[in-house]
Amino acid sequence: MSEPRTEPRIQFDALTRFITLAMTRLGLPEADAATVGRLMAEAELQGSDGHGVIRLMPYARRIRAGGLNLRPDIKVVHERPGMALLDGDNGMGHLVMHRAAEIAVEKARHCGIAWVGSRLSNHAGPASLYARMPMAHNMIGLYFAVGNANHLPAWGGLDMLLSTNPIAVAVPAGEEPDVVLDMATTVAAYGKVKAKAQRGEMMPVGWMIDRLGQPLLDPKRAEEGFLMPIGGYKGYGLSLIVGLLAGTLNGAAMGKQVVDFNHDDTTTTNTGQAIMAIDISAFGDVDAFKARVDQLVRELKNSERMPGVERIWLPGEQSHEKRAANLRDGMLLPPVLLKQLDAFAQELGLPSLQQI
Repeated sequence: MSEPRTEPRIQFDALTRFITLAMTRLGLPEADAATVGRLMAEAELQGSDGHGVIRLMPYARRIRAGGLNLRPDIKVVHERPGMALLDGDNGMGHLVMHRAAEIAVEKARHCGIAWVGSRLSNHAGPASLYARMPMAHNMIGLYFAVGNANHLPAWGGLDMLLSTNPIAVAVPAGEEPDVVLDMATTVAAYGKVKAKAQRGEMMPVGWMIDRLGQPLLDPKRAEEGFLMPIGGYKGYGLSLIVGLLAGTLNGAAMGKQVVDFNHDDTTTTNTGQAIMAIDISAFGDVDAFKARVDQLVRELKNSERMPGVERIWLPGEQSHEKRAANLRDGMLLPPVLLKQLDAFAQELGLPSLQQI
């Protein structure tokens, strides 16, 4: 029986301050650093550890190499009443998509539905962060993105020309937890592979295979193989479609144009993303819609279960519970990551995360 973990727990506000201070020291304006800090801490809070503070040092490496624009002119380059295309000017992806969500919500208020795409953006963390933003305005949010490195070949191929290309959909409920689907089009997001390597854990069978088609279980050997698509050839097709919508449509990178930001810190990634907001009030009464969502959620959760199944989960429900527990108790970070963050703080002349 394993011993319970005794590492210190990190509070959300402390993590937000730490990341914000680090980003400010790296050259981001204070307001932008605060936005990035909050969004990265929220990723950690909801259990998206592959997209949380683990990304701080890689972001810093890219900033120092000149691969990111610290003072971007994020602007609309094409626009109609129900859509817009943003040029992120190679800024932090969190800033670009935060602005994209704001524009989508504003336009959806007038049109009922709005789509905002982006180009010349960068990695922005977990997809659900942005799909959830319209929910605060009684809207449904959808998010699509091209991943920042290709880890997936065409079905039956060996050349990695596609990425994890995530999708997120957030639907507000009433009394029940909101329904939030956040998924890569591969069995596992590459951030989860990194998190496994950080914790010294092996990957389950089915996440990756090597170039001979054999299971690849050691995350430290991830570059020897590629991720598996969800649902076989269907996942490959879904990854392609998401890439066309979030990348090709926006004039952003796709296929051979995708820059592997794990190995290249200087080349502009030209990351493509898209967000859609749907105003529920355009379809009828908002409270009535939320009540119908609640009813369906309860029907699913209370439906007959297979032998050995203790509980039926809805998309986003586990993240909802993790968020509540982490807000209450604080977050546990891997000891190796804590040590790296302490060294990074010392390098920047900041207090350690546990001293913030």
